[in-house]
Amino acid sequence: METSHATALHSKHAGLEARIRDEQKRPHPDETTIHELKKKKLRIKEELSHI
Repeated sequence: METSHATALHSKHAGLEARIRDEQKRPHPDETTIHELKKKKLRIKEELSHI
């Protein structure tokens, strides 16, 4: 159970990283979106540290 949960969190973390990277590559990146994505990514990282 923990392994599949950790795998899912790693997948979400990677997906958020890709979304942040894509947003930053846009001609006019939305800083609010980037900030929100980074907050979500940090929450997942914190959850992973407790597994």
